[in-house]
Amino acid sequence: MSNLTTTGSNTTVSSGGLPSRRNTELAMLVFAVLIPIFAYANVGLAMNDRLPSGMLGYGFGLALLAGVGHLVVRRYAPYADPLLLPLATLLNGLGLVLIWRLDQSERLHQRAEDIFGAFSPDAPKQLLYSSIGLALFVAILLLLKDHRVLQRYTYISMAVGLVLLVLPVFFKPVNGARIWISVGSVNLQPGEFVKIIIAVFFAGYLMVKRDALALASRRFMGLYLPRGRDLGPILVIWGLSLMILVFETDLGTSLLFFGLFVIMLYVATERTSWIVFGLLLSAGGATAVASFEPHVQQRVQAWLDPMATYLKSKQGIPGYSEQAMQALWAFGSGGVLGTGWGQGNSDLIGFAANSDFILATVGEEMGLTGMMAFLMLYGLIVERGVRTALAARDPFGKLLAVGLSGAFALQVFVVAGGVMGLIPLTGMTMPFLASGGSSVIANWALIGILIRISDTARRPAPAPAPSPDAEMTQVVRP
Repeated sequence: MSNLTTTGSNTTVSSGGLPSRRNTELAMLVFAVLIPIFAYANVGLAMNDRLPSGMLGYGFGLALLAGVGHLVVRRYAPYADPLLLPLATLLNGLGLVLIWRLDQSERLHQRAEDIFGAFSPDAPKQLLYSSIGLALFVAILLLLKDHRVLQRYTYISMAVGLVLLVLPVFFKPVNGARIWISVGSVNLQPGEFVKIIIAVFFAGYLMVKRDALALASRRFMGLYLPRGRDLGPILVIWGLSLMILVFETDLGTSLLFFGLFVIMLYVATERTSWIVFGLLLSAGGATAVASFEPHVQQRVQAWLDPMATYLKSKQGIPGYSEQAMQALWAFGSGGVLGTGWGQGNSDLIGFAANSDFILATVGEEMGLTGMMAFLMLYGLIVERGVRTALAARDPFGKLLAVGLSGAFALQVFVVAGGVMGLIPLTGMTMPFLASGGSSVIANWALIGILIRISDTARRPAPAPAPSPDAEMTQVVRP
């Protein structure tokens, strides 16, 4: 917006500020806090015929987190997108409700006591992790004044990301996959943080190399093929993703790592051929690894025939799980409108019911309608991230925003697709919903970086300096 002021024969144009829409963000945050509190009360009434005793404390904690986040954004990122913080808060709050609902299950209590000797509720720990995640969100907005500073650490981020990807190889596998770093009682899943660090590297690298990678040598079946010398980067990334799949048997991180690079490469070069090459390499690599890796083979078998896997699990055959079939039954039981909060039996899934398979609880108790609502919330976060990329004024910011949004979208796809039977299970966790400290902390950091980029993109440009010639004319005018 600009204000036109005329004084005598002189006309000046002053740059005005765009509306910050912080009050809109505050109003949406109120709903983002009230909806989970209502859901919390609904679960308590459905399961125990009374309001939960911790409802006020939970509501106050969630409201405090939302309020602190809003005040920091209002002060240090006043022009940021007004939807990102409320959407993340709403998903985080509903995730806490779903985890608390599963904590009330007597079946899960008994299974935990049989396996670990005691039951430890996950909802209080998840609230603590959410607080740590918001603290990191605040730190990013306070310390990262300009996202372009991250461009200086392009190759450092690559080194850090590769180290974090390799570290789990030296630790014991958990449920067949090496995705955890365990130091004493602290367990960390580095793949959740690597998606952010690697996005920084890809953005910095592709900003410099995009012109060379966009060059085409010949055309084949309507596609402009890249030059042979430019295939090196994608082959290297493909090889690294296969190494992750082979040595860590982590299908989710492998897909996320390679898919993120292909998405950013396509955005940087606008060449559809990179997408085709990426899909062919991804499918070929996964097929090759599945031919000799037992853990991946079991995931594929559970995807192709979940009922057979379920029956083998019931027969006590090691290496087979009943979870995939239980999740499909949960979705089928939910129907269109669901059984209602706290009225489902998704706790029959047992292990990972509140992490990898938490969407099964959503599908059963809120039905297809609730599932679509949750997926729409995720879709809105991705849409706002892409809109931020379109509004960014610098190429690094555009690529970084696309990379972070693409990583978020890929994670939602591989988790939801695995639980619903669209693709094999990957072992990743649903952002903000699932129980897990690494996931919720890393995703709050991702939202913080997107908010910083959107603030820079929406911030009005400074008013141009007055022309020296105009000032001289005013001075000499009689």
